[in-house]
Amino acid sequence: MSERSPAPGGLALVESLVNTLDLESGVDSLDTPDGRSRLGLTEDDLPDARELRESLRAALLAHAGHPPHREVTPLGELLARAPLYVAVDERDGSATLAPADAAPLLSRVAAAVAQALVAGTWTRLKACEAVTCHWAYYDRSPAGRGRWCSMQVCGARAKMRRYRAKEG
Repeated sequence: MSERSPAPGGLALVESLVNTLDLESGVDSLDTPDGRSRLGLTEDDLPDARELRESLRAALLAHAGHPPHREVTPLGELLARAPLYVAVDERDGSATLAPADAAPLLSRVAAAVAQALVAGTWTRLKACEAVTCHWAYYDRSPAGRGRWCSMQVCGARAKMRRYRAKEG
């Protein structure tokens, strides 16, 4: 849906998970073998992956100042289930949080969120305010006040609605 470039670092994983569901059309790429394989998922992983996706969407809506789109399991509860460890690079002593088991999506997402927190980029990942969209996007605007995944689509629709409401 968005013409924006992908989120930086591990946030690209979070962005791509949230964007597996097109709310406007109802198409869920997790319903396809190719869509699942891109995230390393099996059919058995789907209930947990979908729960994680919607909890992430609610957090990204909060980053943009909006209430959750529906009732979801709090993201913190889900991420608390993902064991992480502190990995230290022997060459330069730098440290990062890494998944104890890199296979589960939850662990990879938890590590990505932790790394984004340290980098100061976590709150720049947002969900579009358009209720028919809620697509994840990385807000690169200088002030961090982006509202839509796409100015040409969702932004234009919102502006047209406001314009029509003023005329009517």
